[in-house]
Amino acid sequence: MAGKPTISESQKLYVKDVEAQVFVQNVLVGNGVHSKHAKIIADCLVQADLRGVDTHGINRIPSYIERIRQGVLDPKATPSLAQITAVVAQVDGHNGFGFLAAHLGMKNAIKMAKESGIGMVSVKHSNHFGMSAWVVQQALDAGMMSLVFTNSSPALPVWGGKEKLMGVSPIACGAPGNDGKDFILDMAPSIAARGKIFKAKRRGESIPEDWALDKDGNKTTDPAAALEGVMLPMGGPKGSALSVMMDVFSGVLSGSAFAGHVTNPYDTSKPADVGHFLVAIRPDLFISAEKFRERMKYLYGRVVGSQKMAGVERIHFPGEIEILMREERLKSGIPYVAAEIDALDREAELVGAAKIKVNAGAHRTMSKL
Repeated sequence: MAGKPTISESQKLYVKDVEAQVFVQNVLVGNGVHSKHAKIIADCLVQADLRGVDTHGINRIPSYIERIRQGVLDPKATPSLAQITAVVAQVDGHNGFGFLAAHLGMKNAIKMAKESGIGMVSVKHSNHFGMSAWVVQQALDAGMMSLVFTNSSPALPVWGGKEKLMGVSPIACGAPGNDGKDFILDMAPSIAARGKIFKAKRRGESIPEDWALDKDGNKTTDPAAALEGVMLPMGGPKGSALSVMMDVFSGVLSGSAFAGHVTNPYDTSKPADVGHFLVAIRPDLFISAEKFRERMKYLYGRVVGSQKMAGVERIHFPGEIEILMREERLKSGIPYVAAEIDALDREAELVGAAKIKVNAGAHRTMSKL
């Protein structure tokens, strides 16, 4: 596995976003998911692929469906909301899709923020909710700032330890900018997201040797060996501490699993019991909305216009690369490889749904972002 090259352009198969959306909806409905819910889930997964976050896109479908088949994820579950105070609520995911629980949670956080300036929602008994940035985008579409936390299954050692204990749990936040220049931060406390290792294994690719250790504590470029070992935190103790913070706000506070007891999404032995923590904030609490956007525009200009280090052609605002990627993929289509298409088509066959439509004539036109 070591030194194996990445997938070449000629090996990529392109799918239009609308085709991916319809395909996922049909597969989900075929597995007992309500059509209204299937639309939300499919949109979240396709938006991840469009933004270049392929680790959280439609390739997750086989693992989600396997959890349904094994009875550890309820495809028919509808999340419920309990209002705690005027600005605090809790969502119970009832072991359904995390996308639905997070969507309902942010929807109500936004509602509370519009009325009271801020809204906070804790989510319990949920599952993997995909790319955190889509929850942030939900708030941005409503003109809101946001914080989006979740915990996840063990993958990182705490600093100084060697066993998997903390999750590679993303920390995400956002703020509306001017002229579409929104601020979107979505990052894992590890050097790389664990989904990237699953993606490399699926595609037969190697990984950089500073991403993870094998079960014996050695650096490895083999994704299979990495998944048997541990991810490495970014910034040493800093990344480790951030993963603990995600567990406090998402797991301890919500009443969901925590301290290493969240189930891996690829482990079909029991429910995941993931917790989330969502906050929406009205940006005009202290200054006018217009003034806020003016200041965000100034910040954007200062960031991208700052002096570049040697070898750097362009400085991007957080979230900007993904926005540019989305624009590109809306035109060219979303790239997959044959093994990924085959896995998706197998799921379609099992429920009598149409196979995914590949656009053979599409190709990537943007060589560098």
